[in-house]
Amino acid sequence: MKAILLAGGKGTRLRPLTIHTPKPIVPIFDRPFLHYQLDLLKQVPEIDEVILSLNYQPRRIEEIFGDGGDTGLGIRYVVEPAPLGTAGAVRYAGESLHESVVVFNGDVLTEVDLAAVLALHRERKAKATIVLTPVENPTAYGLVETDDRGNIRRFLEKPNPDEITCDTINAGIYVLEADTFDRIPKDTPWSIERRFFPSLIERGETFLAYVDRGYWIDIGTPDKYMQVHRDIMDARYVGHRGEGAPPFSATPGAAWVSPDAKIEDGAIIEGPCFIDEGAVIKAGARIGAYSVVGRQCHVEEHAVLDHAIVWANTRISQHAIVRSSILGRHCHIGRSALVENGVVLGDKSVVTDYSRL
Repeated sequence: MKAILLAGGKGTRLRPLTIHTPKPIVPIFDRPFLHYQLDLLKQVPEIDEVILSLNYQPRRIEEIFGDGGDTGLGIRYVVEPAPLGTAGAVRYAGESLHESVVVFNGDVLTEVDLAAVLALHRERKAKATIVLTPVENPTAYGLVETDDRGNIRRFLEKPNPDEITCDTINAGIYVLEADTFDRIPKDTPWSIERRFFPSLIERGETFLAYVDRGYWIDIGTPDKYMQVHRDIMDARYVGHRGEGAPPFSATPGAAWVSPDAKIEDGAIIEGPCFIDEGAVIKAGARIGAYSVVGRQCHVEEHAVLDHAIVWANTRISQHAIVRSSILGRHCHIGRSALVENGVVLGDKSVVTDYSRL
């Protein structure tokens, strides 16, 4: 069985972090995000190959994942000649498929039971099954309405309060039958949400919802990207991780420090936090709770990180403060500088001494 992972977007909501780093390889702690999605797909033994549908900087992704040998799943790369939309990308990637296929949006992190989704799809002989997830504020999303047997009735695009009949949204995870792909025009931008799914309803085909009330998040904004790290540190998301993973679920509130990091006497480390290999934390520096220090970073004397995510090879100079912000790779924060309140800096950014951002 194959899975198609739609990972061709430019990650514009995460810019400037994604200018040089496609969203599938944006790091979550010490691993590219795509690894977390592959971990989930590996829970279904039938899935033996993942087709990555790419468009933006595909070589960067292929350089890291290769043929998938290190992940335990075969990986095949399909690069769209031009952006084709969600349905167009599925048809382009699944042109040669003749069986059920799992489709994943490239920015979704979840613990959904994929085997249970597949079982429902097969039991009801569905043409398509969508995973739905509940939200607290239904007016902010397009909702998906179902009947009492889980058949999808209609899609409501950001309804007014008096139009709300449910609280479930499309979670970006589907099981589709390949014999439906021929209704998607070839080489044409086509939306799976606005064009393909409504066609199933119009034809009266079996089109099901699987409602999952477990962990789900779209990591595609800086706020959500930071939240993912907090959720993992708080064990709200446990996931399926291999050996050497930070054991946040086993030791809530702990500081995870790589054995290859150098923490000088007098440095203050407050859990939960993550400090990767090769990082140097100098005497008097403070790494506050919910901070992430990437590999080979240097945090100098009396610098402070608080609820901050700092990618690899970045230097935080003496007495600088980075709070509730994200820094890309190879940044340099000058002496006594202040970076706070949701600032996001791209790779190789330089903040001069005593600056305030």
